Amino acid sequence: MLYTTLSLSLSLSLSLSLFISPMNNTKMALEGILLGMGNPLLDISAVVDDDFLQKYDIKLNNAILAEDKHIPMYDEMASKYTVEFTAGGATQNSIRVAQWMLQIPGATSYMGCIGKDKFGEEMKKNSMKAGVNVHYYEDEAAPTGTCAVCVVGGERSLIANLSAANCYKSEHLKRPENWALVEKAKYFYIAGFFLTVSPESIMLVAQHAAANNKIFMMNLSAPFICEFFKDVQENALPYMDYVFGNETEARTFAKVHGWETENVEEIALKISQWPKASGAHKRITVITQGADPVVVAEDGKVKLFPVILLPKEKLVDTNGAGDAFVGGFLSQLVQEKPIEDCVRAGCYAANVIIQRSGCTYPEKPDFSWRLLSPIRKFHYIRSE
Repeated sequence: MLYTTLSLSLSLSLSLSLFISPMNNTKMALEGILLGMGNPLLDISAVVDDDFLQKYDIKLNNAILAEDKHIPMYDEMASKYTVEFTAGGATQNSIRVAQWMLQIPGATSYMGCIGKDKFGEEMKKNSMKAGVNVHYYEDEAAPTGTCAVCVVGGERSLIANLSAANCYKSEHLKRPENWALVEKAKYFYIAGFFLTVSPESIMLVAQHAAANNKIFMMNLSAPFICEFFKDVQENALPYMDYVFGNETEARTFAKVHGWETENVEEIALKISQWPKASGAHKRITVITQGADPVVVAEDGKVKLFPVILLPKEKLVDTNGAGDAFVGGFLSQLVQEKPIEDCVRAGCYAANVIIQRSGCTYPEKPDFSWRLLSPIRKFHYIRSE
């Protein structure tokens, strides 16, 4: 009887350990797997009017750096409209969304520069609460960067006053406790906006990724990046294993490089075929087009994936939609899921975010069941 009881107990313990171990192994495998670097900004969001846009020469569906003429707008927004404050910045948004989708604390890490002020403290608190392992460089002089998010009819425009975010130094990246995050990560994501701040840091991470068979990814981010930071973008491009962007950015990239086409599929294909620094990974280009299908170019082919359509009355705010798409995409990529699941997760995350104010999300994602539904694919094979 004692032998039977012991055998049963041992059997149950073994079965339980076999059940639990894969879960624990997954958490351990994903810890620190994704590292983002970028410009952490406190988003100041408000629904404004056309007069406000005209006063400050702001165009909808655009992202620019603040000039002197824009500086008064931040105080005016706070005094004239109902504003919301959210920890933001393109890369940080994507990392936060990826962390939310993964639901494994510490799976993601992030570096950038903030000021030593109350906004910086709020940023740290929000990011750590989200489960992101943040290693901020804290600048003694400059205040934490801000981004005005002006919303009209659900469409948005971003005006970033980088302040401290513009002060990031590669010396911070090289510190042992920070470079350890680079060593641990297997996937790196950096929005193109960081090209305006620390190209040296970008290249350090890009070269590390290429030398260690890791995945390095960037985003075109905004037309002005493609136009005015062309050289530093081209320096990093050979190292990019994934290139993200939207249709406007893709067309600007094509124009800047003298490609006589506005066809987003052709542009995506050309970007995917740009020479690479390392042959370990092929390059995949992923271009979003709002309500139109997502374009994915790889292996000389273009695939189109339909997005989740949303009735206009449910649209609240498109701010962060592109960032959320990338975050959802990355959450599946780091788990080595197929490209179809990555795109589907990106579409799901973007769909959630545009039904809320700012780049915010509910406590937990409701995504897994969606993996069961098929997704249509359209193949276009282009010959050069």
